[in-house]
Amino acid sequence: MHKDEVKGAGNKAKGAVKGAVGKATSNKKLQAEGKMDKARGDIQQKAGKVKDTIRKH
Repeated sequence: MHKDEVKGAGNKAKGAVKGAVGKATSNKKLQAEGKMDKARGDIQQKAGKVKDTIRKH
């Protein structure tokens, strides 16, 4: 597992929490930040998987 995959999972979790708090408090800005963190995390995870695959071959 590449370190980017771990960082990506952390960002996705952080985004999920921000999104939930934003929704519970009707804070649109926090909801948007949560979506951005989740998207960033997803990209990081995918990049980490690619790097890991390249390293193994």
